[in-house]
Amino acid sequence: TIAPQPVVHASEIPFAVDNKVLILVDDVLYTGRTIRAAMNGLFDLGRPKRIQLCVLIDRGHRELPIEATFVGRHVQTSDREIIEVRLNEIDQEERVMLCERTD
Repeated sequence: TIAPQPVVHASEIPFAVDNKVLILVDDVLYTGRTIRAAMNGLFDLGRPKRIQLCVLIDRGHRELPIEATFVGRHVQTSDREIIEVRLNEIDQEERVMLCERTD
């Protein structure tokens, strides 16, 4: 099932982030709010030289001025659609699905 809000887990970063080039990786880029939260967490740890973003799917509909540096695929969606990503490590299958949102 898809959570109504992004699920953000704590991360342990075993090195100083100051003056480093960091790459954030996410499955689906949508509003940009999850990436903003991740960046805020990084800034709590120091001042990176640069932060780049790598996403599997960019579906548009941004609410914040955030753009991925590396994109697997751009998929135009409506507000009524969601993109579900399944991975072997979690779901025992690999696939990306475009689904209709149910309220």
